[in-house]
Amino acid sequence: MFISMRKLCPNYDKEDGLDTVLEVPIPEEMFTNMGSNGALRWQNLRALMRAQGVDKSTHLAAASNNEFMALLKLVGTPLIPFQVQPDQPLTRPIKDCSIEASTAKYIVQQYVAATGGQAALNSVKSMYAVGQVKMVGSEMHQGDVSLHTKGNCEVGGFVLWQKNPDLWYLELVVSGFKVSAGSDGKVAWNQSSSQPSHANKGPPRPLRRFFQGLDPRCTANLFLDAVCIGEKTINDEDCFILKLETAPLLLKAQCTPNTEIVHHTVWGYFSQRTGLLVQFEDTKLVRMKSIKGNDSVFWETSMESMIQDYRYIDGINIAHGGRTNTTLYRYGEAFHHRRKIEESWRIEEVDFNICGLSMDCFLPPSDLKREQDGEQGV
Repeated sequence: MFISMRKLCPNYDKEDGLDTVLEVPIPEEMFTNMGSNGALRWQNLRALMRAQGVDKSTHLAAASNNEFMALLKLVGTPLIPFQVQPDQPLTRPIKDCSIEASTAKYIVQQYVAATGGQAALNSVKSMYAVGQVKMVGSEMHQGDVSLHTKGNCEVGGFVLWQKNPDLWYLELVVSGFKVSAGSDGKVAWNQSSSQPSHANKGPPRPLRRFFQGLDPRCTANLFLDAVCIGEKTINDEDCFILKLETAPLLLKAQCTPNTEIVHHTVWGYFSQRTGLLVQFEDTKLVRMKSIKGNDSVFWETSMESMIQDYRYIDGINIAHGGRTNTTLYRYGEAFHHRRKIEESWRIEEVDFNICGLSMDCFLPPSDLKREQDGEQGV
């Protein structure tokens, strides 16, 4: 059960002062868990935000704050491997291609109709969304033991702005810890309050959260190049399965000197009854070069999102809830560990075609910009 979002906090320092506007709305549950009265809760929230550098976290079964931040970025701000072109047509000729590819294009046409139609989707130039999340995780376990999440449920909220797939900005606060991510059309990046900004290698890419029912146009553009590989029943719903493999050149552009992306595959499960996307899934395998010796460590991240509660906003069918199960595998160099994190989310507000949303809203952090300038000067 989700609880309403808090956007304002009374000014406990000055009785006649204006209310404090929170940068990111947070669930009332997160605020009330921080103390017995309003002043104490606000004091504890501010103290937590200031003390994030102290290595004492047990959130999501993490051993430290840095580990929790890494898990928060992994689950809350991942990117998909493909660039999505916002100006390409939402329909493609189905001749001169394989049966699997032409079937996928037909399924995407049904999806476009189910989410509001091509004219409605083309009318969207920008978007704003506010939502809340709940997360729970397991510890890192050795071998193939069954994974069970445990511990306290971590509660938080997020704000997301988007102008097109390459211009977006996200702020996510969970249990008082904040991470940010964005793209200015040239570089995608992420940062947290306790760690420096980090630029993602390769061209800017869309945030995965868009494809959890928030941006039908991006989703349609993405799966236009997919192939239909079969059918599957999900929660008593017969679905078509569309699959996308990332081309080697795209993967190479996203690699770093110490990491190699072996593969990144995306699947979409579209209801045969409604035409809507009901599950979005991707698996990414990364090989990390060992500092000692020739052995490598492999990290495989599998994310499976169930997408639910579609509702029309200004003629566009937007999913307002769902859940994502993330499984991390680490193997190589005698390692064989697994960890599971579950996230559920709910969208509180969505609005389209936001006035005054300029390029300044998507500027990267200053330390990232200085880093880029320094690289250009080398």
